[in-house]
Amino acid sequence: MSNRPRIFSGMQPTGSGELHLGNYLGALRNWVELVDQQKYEALFAVVDSHATTVEYDPKQMPHRIFGTALSYLAAGLDPERCSVFIQSDVPEHMELAWYLGTVTAMGDLQRMTQFKEKSDQYKQNVNSGLFTYPVLMAADILVYKATVVPVGDDQVQHLELSREIARRFNARYGQVFPEPKPLLTKTPRIMGIDGKAKMSKSRGNSIDLFDDAKTVEKKLKGAFTDPAKLRLGDAGHPEICNVFTMHTALTDAALVADIDRDCRSGALGCGDCKKRLVQSLNTALDPMRERAAALRAEPARVLDVLRDGAARAREIAQATLVEVRDAMGMRAEAPPR
Repeated sequence: MSNRPRIFSGMQPTGSGELHLGNYLGALRNWVELVDQQKYEALFAVVDSHATTVEYDPKQMPHRIFGTALSYLAAGLDPERCSVFIQSDVPEHMELAWYLGTVTAMGDLQRMTQFKEKSDQYKQNVNSGLFTYPVLMAADILVYKATVVPVGDDQVQHLELSREIARRFNARYGQVFPEPKPLLTKTPRIMGIDGKAKMSKSRGNSIDLFDDAKTVEKKLKGAFTDPAKLRLGDAGHPEICNVFTMHTALTDAALVADIDRDCRSGALGCGDCKKRLVQSLNTALDPMRERAAALRAEPARVLDVLRDGAARAREIAQATLVEVRDAMGMRAEAPPR
């Protein structure tokens, strides 16, 4: 067992499974950096069980899971330095979620912003899985006794509930779980190329990690830019332009400063700004495209990583559940005579 602090995170396999630029900038790039630092024992799951809270085609789910795992590896996660696995391959997640549910107040779950949003989005299928989603998320983290969880601002509420659940369990049954702390990513919020909503394949507003160079160029040509610039003439307002926001995440800092200045003065038009972003994007995406092509050519490599990652994850999770069951008295024992 490693003595390093442990981190856990994961993404749902949605759409085709292969991830987009928003996923990379919002999480994946940070995961790769954390693994490369070698300060943490890191586990990253394809959280397929979470994805069952909405209706889906079971025939497509295996491809979606594979695509998400492939994206993890193509983005640069090194399976020699971290564990990559499928959530449902470690059944201890589900068992622990049940036990944690018994110390979780319904009122806390009702206050979760994501439950309210998902209930509005999927009005024909407001199921109990949507309601208890945060309990399973807590189990995902606590089953590995993760002390650090890399999250964006939108997940802080769920992580705080995970901390509260850990406190309640420990208060009732004894000290078993550490309270996980958030490691906030500083990535700016990346909107879709329509400039109206979060980047999403289902909305058709995404730049996908493995789009070829021509596709990236075509998508960015139609990308929404600074609305004020469109109304008022050449002078721009980069702080409200999604194309500029992508520059801040992908382009060399010195060049970003030049783009900022020239956009504000009107010296740089939207078309040229987008051309520069195409260059930055292709520089970032080229290595991922190459790794993805190699993995598609040898899919067994992805499956081997998932198998080995699950074996390591189960080793940790099973040890945790032994502690949990023991603390809860989940065993037969003859009474004293």
